[in-house]
Amino acid sequence: MAESNERGRLGLETSLPFERRILEIEALIEKTPEGDARGELISELERERETVFQNLTAWQRVQLARHALRPRMLDYTRRILEDFFELHGDRLGGDDAAVITGIGRFRGRTLMVVGQQKGVTTEEKVARNFGMPHPEGYRKALRAFRLAERWRLPIVTFVDTPAAHPGIEAEAHGQGPTIAQNLLEMLGVKTPVFAVILGEGGSGGALAIALGDWVAMFEHAIYVICPPERCAEILWKDVEKKELAASALRVTARELLALNTIDAVLPESGGGAHRNPEVAAQAVAEELAWFLGECDKGRWTSEQRREKYQRMGVWSEMPSDEYRVPSSEFRVPSEE
Repeated sequence: MAESNERGRLGLETSLPFERRILEIEALIEKTPEGDARGELISELERERETVFQNLTAWQRVQLARHALRPRMLDYTRRILEDFFELHGDRLGGDDAAVITGIGRFRGRTLMVVGQQKGVTTEEKVARNFGMPHPEGYRKALRAFRLAERWRLPIVTFVDTPAAHPGIEAEAHGQGPTIAQNLLEMLGVKTPVFAVILGEGGSGGALAIALGDWVAMFEHAIYVICPPERCAEILWKDVEKKELAASALRVTARELLALNTIDAVLPESGGGAHRNPEVAAQAVAEELAWFLGECDKGRWTSEQRREKYQRMGVWSEMPSDEYRVPSSEFRVPSEE
């Protein structure tokens, strides 16, 4: 209920600059009675949507992936699972609220479910650390992966995190080795793994639960080694070059599909998953149903999964001029 009230309260104030004209036209349509004027507004709305969403830049997709109203993991599980029993704790040190694990039923079939939850309300965002897991969260996920293997359950992971928690406490508790352990064991787990990137798939924090046999990604989600802002600071010492960094990083679903980093792109109708969560959930459900059908045919094996990730990687000797930085922006050391 809190989620519903929060989403209802937020409106034009949470919209992105390129969305505002669309929202304004929609508001006018609601106030306009049936007739020629309403028809003209509907036509204008369709033209505006087509113009905006067929020409989105990489940075605009980053903004959509971070949208305040974008559906979170629990929005999807509530819509596509018949029931869900949450499993708490890593059986070592704690229970990280940023990672949710449990057993669910999808169209009568039992699954192991693992995902990151950013939160919707301010209180929930703080409680869940904005979806940035500590080592305890990744160990909890690993516990779920091992249980799934023991019980021969397919694994479904929902990826939605800006990154793993970067704090000193997380590092002291073994953040790096814990993520590495997850990567190693996910490659070898002997049960099928389906991963879906909902919004942000950031850094090792995302990879730690995303090494699936089949990786689906929403059209306006991003999957990236580091945030564009951080990339811009590293490469050019200037966070304002974040838009350039977003383009250079190849963060968008279509680009990643072309690079074989992901396996499928899930459509977002009507201007993004936040505009129609029901349709977005249906897209996940249909892709998951297909994946489970392939599981029944014996398509997925841990050996094939390892080979898939070993083959991954593309490079070129000469970067495109579009991403080349003028030499004047680099300081050349003197010979002294």
